[in-house]
Amino acid sequence: MDLLNTLVEKGLRRELPTREEALAVLATSDDELLDVVAAAGKVRRQWFGRRVKLNYLVNLKSGLCPEDCSYCSQRLGSKAEILKYTWLKPEEASQAAAAGVAGGAKRVCLVASGRGPTDRDVARVGETIAAIKEQNEGVEVCACLGLLADGQAEKLRDAGADAYNHNLNTSESTYGQITKTHTYADRVDTVQKAHAAGLSACSGLIAGMGESDEDLVDVVYSLRELDSDSVPVNFLIPFEGTPLAKEWNLTPQRCLRILAMVRFVCPDVEVRIAGGREVHLRSMQPLALHVANSIFLGDYLTSEGQAGQADLDMIADAGFEVEGAGTTTLPAHRADAAAAARAGGMCGSAPEAGAAGCGSACGGCSGHAEETPVPAPAQAEAGEVRPDLVAVRRRGAGTDIAPNA
Repeated sequence: MDLLNTLVEKGLRRELPTREEALAVLATSDDELLDVVAAAGKVRRQWFGRRVKLNYLVNLKSGLCPEDCSYCSQRLGSKAEILKYTWLKPEEASQAAAAGVAGGAKRVCLVASGRGPTDRDVARVGETIAAIKEQNEGVEVCACLGLLADGQAEKLRDAGADAYNHNLNTSESTYGQITKTHTYADRVDTVQKAHAAGLSACSGLIAGMGESDEDLVDVVYSLRELDSDSVPVNFLIPFEGTPLAKEWNLTPQRCLRILAMVRFVCPDVEVRIAGGREVHLRSMQPLALHVANSIFLGDYLTSEGQAGQADLDMIADAGFEVEGAGTTTLPAHRADAAAAARAGGMCGSAPEAGAAGCGSACGGCSGHAEETPVPAPAQAEAGEVRPDLVAVRRRGAGTDIAPNA
């Protein structure tokens, strides 16, 4: 297939595909799916070999967010039954992080709900970063605290943060349909602040919110332009009690095409399979490892993921290996540029041909609630999306597990 050969050649050279080529990947047929995955796999192996980076999520503050993001179970007015709690103490967060590191996680992502941190919040997170790094030598820490004010990215960097995550989520043209309490430009500004401070910029997207192929390509091209080091690709988890609860638009095949398109547009950056992979990729998760080089291990912010050990087994069974703490994730040309930017406290150079998320998850975690059996569904029509195939499980619901267990 000439399209795929062209995309592989461009990916190996870090050359940007045309928009038409990116759209063509999303338009490929199911008969071509394995060819698409194989082509994206060649680009992935060129820059990342067969390594899989594990990331672990520590939810520092959950629920009661004043923002109205339609996809989020923590949003203003959400009726989703989720865990709600205020700031964890540094020692509590460090203990939670240690469980993920013990499960093989290389990066810990510290997340807090809210529009953005106060300076007091930044200082609190700084104490948490210090506690985590004191107990876990060599671990990377990524903060995800919302919109940043001037000077806050620098304070996080000085406190020991390695990266900052703030997702664009969807295209600029459709962002106002998803969120009205802040703008797409606000999100871009925060990613730029993190990058300028010398933090590794982490920014990604959410697929499955009813967007068009053009929207997906637009946001991925924007992520490349921002020159993020990693791009988390989330697949919408339609939580009951949110405006997007009925948006079941994804199939495993479409998820794989989206991941492949991201890999071709951002060939040499960390592409992470993020929230919703268990719900939407299902038994095809191992195929996605041939495209992406990073995953969230275990649970997410307010929903349960696959058990950590199942993730580790999946990686091994698919012929991949967990990336060790002593290994540099990014290719040398990106790692060197990131190190120079961090040393200078500013963005190093203009984006090269390829770029783009942060990571998180709960590796080695226990306490996954027992899932209520789902009745066997009737035979689906060809190509029909079946949300009843998977139950979205709320993290901690119906159990006595502590936050971040």
